[in-house]
Amino acid sequence: MKMLAVFVGLCLVFVFVWERVDMVRVGYQIERLKHDKVVLERERDELRVKFSALSAPDRIATVASEQLGMVLPQQGQVIVIQSRSNGAPSPRDTPVEVRIAKNDLSGGRK
Repeated sequence: MKMLAVFVGLCLVFVFVWERVDMVRVGYQIERLKHDKVVLERERDELRVKFSALSAPDRIATVASEQLGMVLPQQGQVIVIQSRSNGAPSPRDTPVEVRIAKNDLSGGRK
């Protein structure tokens, strides 16, 4: 009976020690995950700032004109075509406007 009590006591001590070690391990894991979260949030914020800077309309216009050689269309280069569906027009049918730019390479870049 005494041996059984000692064995149960040792098992309880072992469970207590194992539980404390596991709590420390989980605590370290939580701290590592918190650090990872902060790093990822900082990276997300940096990417949002970079996206805003890269998608600014002024920057896009500058890159289009300086690096890609794009220019605004001249008078007469844009042709507007209105298209209607076949059959009887219904009140909810609205004309679709299509814009086509004529490509005139004689005065532009090659």
